[in-house]
Amino acid sequence: MTFHIDPMQTILHTLRTETASLAPGEIFTLTVSDPDRCMGCYPGEVFSIDGTTYRHHSWANWVRLAQLLGCRILTPHLATPPLVTVRFQKLDSRQSFHRTAESKYATDSLFARIDKQEEPDFIYHYLQALDEVKIRTRKRILNLGVSRGDEFGVIENLVGKNTAEMVGIDLDASAIETARSRYPHATFYTHDINDLAPLDLGRFDLLITIGTLQSPAVHTKPLIMDLVQHHLTDTGALILGFPASRWIDGELIPGARAPNYPFPESSLLIKDLHWIKKYLQQHRYRVRIFGQSYLFVVATRIG
Repeated sequence: MTFHIDPMQTILHTLRTETASLAPGEIFTLTVSDPDRCMGCYPGEVFSIDGTTYRHHSWANWVRLAQLLGCRILTPHLATPPLVTVRFQKLDSRQSFHRTAESKYATDSLFARIDKQEEPDFIYHYLQALDEVKIRTRKRILNLGVSRGDEFGVIENLVGKNTAEMVGIDLDASAIETARSRYPHATFYTHDINDLAPLDLGRFDLLITIGTLQSPAVHTKPLIMDLVQHHLTDTGALILGFPASRWIDGELIPGARAPNYPFPESSLLIKDLHWIKKYLQQHRYRVRIFGQSYLFVVATRIG
C-alpha cells in the first residue's frame, strides 16, 4: 500500500482497518515518502521531487501512529527513491503485566523484566526530578513500592554508594529479595505500605514512590497524609511518579488507562494529581508536575 499525497485522516482510516484484523506478530507494510527528504518540514506539508508531489510525515509521526494502532514499528526498508517502506507489527496485548491476575510484580513476572533505567522517557524526567529535590543533600530516602530498586540505582550513579541511608518497602517478597541482592547496603521490608506505623521508620528527607499510588490496593489519600504528617522532616521532599502509559509486548505505549475502558482515559489520573497538588500546597510545598509517559509530581518545602 502506497501513500504519496494522502492526508493523515485518510491514512489513519486505512491503517485502522488493516491493522485491526492482524494477528499478534503479523506485519503490515506501507510505502511512503522518505521523511529525510523534507527535513524541517511540518507534518502534512507538501513538497515535490522530480515533478512528483508528496506529503511529509516524520519518522516520529509513523512511530506514534504505530503505537496508537497497537503496533510497533520495525526497521524501515529503502524503496524506489524517494520512497521508503514502513513496517508495522501487531503487538500481543496478552503480553502485559497489567493483565496478570496473580504475582503481578514477582521476579518471574513480565513486570520484573522492565528496567525503568533504560526507558529514555522515564530516566530523563526522573533525573530532572532528582535535580529538583537537590538529591545530593538528601541523606535519608524512603522508596515505597520499591520493586527491584531501579530508582536507587539511578541515585547511586549520581552520588555514589553509601552517601545516603536508603529504605525500600514492597509487598512482594521475591521483588524485595531481588532488591536486596542488587543493593545490599540498603534496608528493605516486605510490608503493606498502607500501614507503616509497625515499622517505626522515623522521618525521611526524601520520599519516592513510582507507579504505586494508583494501584487498587493502595489507599492514596490516607497514605499521602500519613507520609506528610509522620514520615517527612520539616525540609523533606517528595517524588511521586504516575504512569501515563502501559507496557505491552515489550513496548511502552503512551496513554493512561482506567478499568473497563478500551482506550486511554485520564480522568482518574487527573483527579488524583489535582488532589495531591492541592493537599501539598496547603502544607507549604512548592509543587511541579512534568513528564510524558510517566508524570512526576515533585514537591519541595517553601521556606
